[in-house]
Amino acid sequence: MVNQPFLSGRSALVAAPLQAWSQLDGQADASAPHGGIDGVHCGDERVLSAMVLGCTSHEMEHVNTSEPGGGSATYGHVLRTPELGVDPALVLTRHREVTTTRVRERLVLTTAATSEQVVELRATLRADSTSMMSLKGGEQGPAASVPVANHAEELTWGWRDEGTRCRLTVQGGTLHSSADGVVELSWTVPMAARDEREVGWALEVSDASLPFVADDSAPLLAPTSTDPRVRQLLDTSFRDINGLRMRRPGSSDPFLAAGAPWYFTLFGRDSLIAARNLVTHDASIAIGTLRTLAALQGRTIDRESAEQPGKILHEVRKQTLELDVSHQGQDPAGSAISLPPIYYGTIDATPLWVMLLADVAATGRTDVAAELAEPLRAALGWLLDHADADGDAFLEYVDETGHGLANQGWKDSGDSVRFADGSLASAPVALCEVQGYAHAALVLGADLVDGLAGSDDAALATRCREQASVLADRFRESFWTRDELGRYPVLALDGAKQQVDGVASNMGHLLGTGILTHDEAATVVRRLMDPTMRSGHGIRTLSTTNAGYWPLGYHVGSVWAHDTAFIVDGMLREGFVDEAAELASELLRAAEGFGMRLPELFSGLPADEAFPPQPYPASCHPQAWAATSSVVIARALDGHSTD
Repeated sequence: MVNQPFLSGRSALVAAPLQAWSQLDGQADASAPHGGIDGVHCGDERVLSAMVLGCTSHEMEHVNTSEPGGGSATYGHVLRTPELGVDPALVLTRHREVTTTRVRERLVLTTAATSEQVVELRATLRADSTSMMSLKGGEQGPAASVPVANHAEELTWGWRDEGTRCRLTVQGGTLHSSADGVVELSWTVPMAARDEREVGWALEVSDASLPFVADDSAPLLAPTSTDPRVRQLLDTSFRDINGLRMRRPGSSDPFLAAGAPWYFTLFGRDSLIAARNLVTHDASIAIGTLRTLAALQGRTIDRESAEQPGKILHEVRKQTLELDVSHQGQDPAGSAISLPPIYYGTIDATPLWVMLLADVAATGRTDVAAELAEPLRAALGWLLDHADADGDAFLEYVDETGHGLANQGWKDSGDSVRFADGSLASAPVALCEVQGYAHAALVLGADLVDGLAGSDDAALATRCREQASVLADRFRESFWTRDELGRYPVLALDGAKQQVDGVASNMGHLLGTGILTHDEAATVVRRLMDPTMRSGHGIRTLSTTNAGYWPLGYHVGSVWAHDTAFIVDGMLREGFVDEAAELASELLRAAEGFGMRLPELFSGLPADEAFPPQPYPASCHPQAWAATSSVVIARALDGHSTD
């Protein structure tokens, strides 16, 4: 039995396409217990599986870590000198910096001693070529081969048909390497009285076969806030946001990679929601995301990739994604997932694309809608002609291959769509929030089409509005039910058109889509603010009343930062500003428990039982839609007390 590596309590530095993971003391060793993710990764491949620093002349003890987000961190160590008294007299500071092309460690030695010291440092690095998805499946691949070198200052190696290239240099020391991929670096550092010396190493990495490259435009600046806690969250988040920026080769259009470590690439839904969070502050990422996804929009019908004309993709990888999920308990329908490099298996990315385009136009950039007129028409065509396979007005999904994603909404694990008794829904599945997205996309898309000059645009706008009206009426008839707490929209309809009556956070995404009346929106807000859904650190993915609820369940009881932020945004759009501020304050409080770096998700335990929030061990960080949620939090708290 293998296990997906845990990520909580790890140091993560990002500068797409590179990322570096280690323990909180800076040590990285994938062969150590619970060290599975450790090392340096380029795109979907690990290139170093060990970065272990030691001192042979003195006992070394970690004392502090500073990790402000983005691509830098500092790990402080004291080198024991008992002969000089009880005060620490010799300090080693390990500065790690990750840029888009290089990982560098500066080892700074500082001494307060009045006598000379000699410090012997050693570092062990191990070249690696394990795929990211193998690591996610709990596997460890073989070490990469490097040339044998002794007493050298530089080493170069590569693999994968010359795609990946690495160049290692050492500053102020020497390196020894062996054919099994292990490289030993050594430094002998003489220290004068009250001296400071610096040595180090650097690894330059490139991969010409990556589908995306680093975005080198000017960094995005964080918004301001009068609340120092919000400012700290924004500053940390924007360092991470800038570390997640990517673009297509030859393009100048930026988007955000979904997150580290597993999703360091373009994801339709994730990149769109992250960009939507930013659009009122800075529309550049939104515009780049729209253009990038439009360039890869579906053109034909392909069952294997789930491509359809006008459809927006789910994810892009360097190569076919193979993932064994038999040990994860997340997909009871199958034990393996196999996705082609460009995969379209998502039901919600297309309406979210239209919604984002409308948000960009609302900032005054109506020129973007004109520029993307053809992709807009194609996306609306997909909503009208392909998304509703059985003609009941609802968008539904089903994996036709047997090795794709069983669930294709944002809760895409195999056990996420549950009846109130905890049993699983059968496909095809029509998720409640997707109907809201579709309604918004049809109405907003029709408004955008009104501004175009095509010969068929008037007819297209009319079709969209008519379909939106039908969808709203049928949603009201089919998705509402009642339990002991009152009325609420069910999670989904299953393949037999039965109501999947689980109470879930999905209903919160209906807010602001126009599919609800004001009274219905108020009903949804009341249900979300009930203690069965509201943990005190955000909104749970599934109600505590559900038989399948588990506070550490991936999509069945945990709290996702972006999920709550999406709900906060919907509340603001509907005018529920006080409730939005309350939830934003809870997310801010949760962020304080994670060093002001919101993770992908965390436990749904009540806030009065757990602070800091109990981590979800395999939670990604940074995650684009979690980091960009900081902007929604700041907007909701504008003018409200957060004490």
